[in-house]
Amino acid sequence: MLLLRSVLFTSYLFVSAFVGATLELLCFWAPFRVRWGIAYGWAAGCIHAGRILCCMRVVTEGAENLPSGPAVALIKHTTALETYWQIWALPPQVWVLKRELTWIPLFGWGLGLVMKPIAIDRGGGGRAVRQVIEQGRARLAKGLWVSIFPEGTRVPPGETRRYGVSGAALALDFGCPVVPVAHNAGDVWPKRGWIKRPGTVRFVIGPPIDPAGKDVRQVNDEAQAWIEAKMREISTLYGPGQ
Repeated sequence: MLLLRSVLFTSYLFVSAFVGATLELLCFWAPFRVRWGIAYGWAAGCIHAGRILCCMRVVTEGAENLPSGPAVALIKHTTALETYWQIWALPPQVWVLKRELTWIPLFGWGLGLVMKPIAIDRGGGGRAVRQVIEQGRARLAKGLWVSIFPEGTRVPPGETRRYGVSGAALALDFGCPVVPVAHNAGDVWPKRGWIKRPGTVRFVIGPPIDPAGKDVRQVNDEAQAWIEAKMREISTLYGPGQ
């Protein structure tokens, strides 16, 4: 039964993503708030489908930490759940993502042409950082958030890798806060396989980090330290030595 529920949920994710992307493409002419409303509806549907089909209950903690103005969100990335959670729980945003995602038929086209992400070449090094700063500055100036998975890809729960500096560099350049986010989605959603286990997924929004008076490395290290410490606190998959 658990496998069947998981297969149904995964099927829902794929079908709803392509339906949502098609709607986005059909509404390419509409204001951003309309296109964002479509994305929000899709994300909310995914949250509810996970609860109904797989008994995955998603809770958000620390919403009081959300700044009133634009910010850069740094989110731990272990599953697809945080991809749509951020649409559901955070203010309207654009994503920093690898450019290959925008090449996927329908879904990628809708993402790239309509939602206007900052699509980078992950091997671009300093050029990619400059692109995030330049394009991110324009998005923040419009009142949008910029959301980044700082490790660049999904990392298995209990593991970490060096955080990229582009988010911290953008926040320092624009003078806006960095908002760190940790979660335990990997406890119920393994990186590989179909099974989605029942359980409560906690997304914890940390206190905003003010970049004033700090350098890029200090801001980045502070965000990583908070996220990884919170992951060890809320996830059952982090060992005591990690």
